[in-house]
Amino acid sequence: MEPATPAAPAVRATLERLLASETFGRSERARRLLRYLVEREQAGEGDRLKGVSIAMDVFGKDGDFDASTDAVVRVQAGRLRELLDQYFANEGIAEPVRIAIPRGGYVPSYELNAIRLPDEARPAATGQVAPPSAKPFENPTPAEAAPAEAAPTTTTPASPASAASLTSQLRFFWAAMVLVIAMLGVLVVRQGNAFFHSDAAGPVETAGTTGSVASQTFESLPLIYMAIRADGPEATRVASSLRGGLAGFDTIDFIGREPDATRDSSADPISFVFDLIPGPAPGDVTVELQSVATGRVLLSRNLTSAESAPGVVESNVANLLTSTIPASGAIYNYIDQSDIRTSQIGCLVFNDRYYLDQSAKTHEAAYRCLEKLVGTGTKSSLVYSELASLHLEAVNNHYAYPPGATIEQAMSFAHRAIQMGPMSPHAHRAYGYLNSRLGNTDEAIRWMRKAYELNPYDLGMAAAYGYGLIFAGRYQEGTPILGHAVDAFSGHPTWWDYGLFVGAFMQGDTKRAAIASESLRTTASKSHYLAARLIGAKISGRDKLAGQLANELTVEFPKFAADPRATFVDRKYPADLTDRLVQSLRAAGIGNPS
Repeated sequence: MEPATPAAPAVRATLERLLASETFGRSERARRLLRYLVEREQAGEGDRLKGVSIAMDVFGKDGDFDASTDAVVRVQAGRLRELLDQYFANEGIAEPVRIAIPRGGYVPSYELNAIRLPDEARPAATGQVAPPSAKPFENPTPAEAAPAEAAPTTTTPASPASAASLTSQLRFFWAAMVLVIAMLGVLVVRQGNAFFHSDAAGPVETAGTTGSVASQTFESLPLIYMAIRADGPEATRVASSLRGGLAGFDTIDFIGREPDATRDSSADPISFVFDLIPGPAPGDVTVELQSVATGRVLLSRNLTSAESAPGVVESNVANLLTSTIPASGAIYNYIDQSDIRTSQIGCLVFNDRYYLDQSAKTHEAAYRCLEKLVGTGTKSSLVYSELASLHLEAVNNHYAYPPGATIEQAMSFAHRAIQMGPMSPHAHRAYGYLNSRLGNTDEAIRWMRKAYELNPYDLGMAAAYGYGLIFAGRYQEGTPILGHAVDAFSGHPTWWDYGLFVGAFMQGDTKRAAIASESLRTTASKSHYLAARLIGAKISGRDKLAGQLANELTVEFPKFAADPRATFVDRKYPADLTDRLVQSLRAAGIGNPS
């Protein structure tokens, strides 16, 4: 059986974290090359990734480029392969998707990563045990801080007897370690992560599979601190934007100060700090996101003086925060890949996985998890707002779970979310989404605009607002907003691409519509996604692909293929959009001509 292919949104999310990593932080050429290769392949243009086109598009070479005399592409591709190996062996060892550039070509390949064991958890090759390092932000004990006072010793070669004794001791040590690990494994299996398992749902994937055994379950959201160690007007602007942006996210608890001895250290496993330090050049500000518990740097991004200038710093900080703070970002990903038992955080991870890979299975896992939180009396507006959206997804897509899903029940959840969090962007977005489904266009736009205004630093809120405008028939207003979000954040979910396809399509921007439609390749087929890809293939003159997609649409969704208009009307599409889509599908051989 062939290994599963990662969904396009999961690939994009990995790319975003990789480009923001410390490994790639000092190689602008490698970042540009990797982004170009992955984005072109994801757009269905892998067959065009040749040396000449790469040299011209990425490295600015002209039409006279000769690969036999100029090895820039081969050299940079080799360097890129080395950096990818380095990243996935260290910073990215827990990434769910691995990206590679196979030798002999430039087309990226992707595979799901089943091995998520950090380097520090593996036995050293030499058989030596590394001493534990002090955690950041904690003062060392006197014994740790005091230098050794023993007289220097001279190392002499070990005798055969002592070497054999050492080998025997090491074997006994590792055998004992294996026994201890096995016993701990039995304990973990017995106790399990009971929160994420439901008798009715059967086995559900749990957050975190490796690392140290957690001693408690964390009910709260991630805690975010700030430490400012850079001076100057640029650092002031970055700090101000960062502080304003963090205060608007309801997926975290923002502390707003540097972690010190007065903090609750028991929450360190889910605590993180944004550290602002001087960058490599005058006026540069480097923003690092660091785990308080381990000191692990999750993100390191340098903002030049131009990138922190008035009028542009907000956009750059929004990009940084969108890649780190939401459930799809680096913080939640780090917690998920660590052996940290969580409740609300884990449910939000499941919820995000559904929107990256929209299937009945991922939907049920997310819904049951959030439903269980509600059943235990959660007071979280965020939980209720996401449950409202998932409930509406069950109605729209006719999922088996929850049985008997209704728009009225979804609206009840959304109303509860607004009551609990009158300033919650997620609650406003969910309420707007539900109103759009009910056909209350003006009301939907009002709520989505409020969500966007409550946190303009969350590109997800901007995307939802742009999407709402587009499906209200206001294509000129919504398409630029959604397009900016798509361009700024490569780790976005597929519904952003679908909304951009619709907006560009209705504005006559056929090139952008075709590119957006190609981004809809996902592991879970949807009738309207396939329809968009079919229209995009026809627009770009790829008749062979169009024929394949038409056949796939007819086989997998015969009801839609027979009458696509009914689906668009049921989803409350604007009349002009419905007419244009039906007309284009009819030209591609889909739908009843009558």
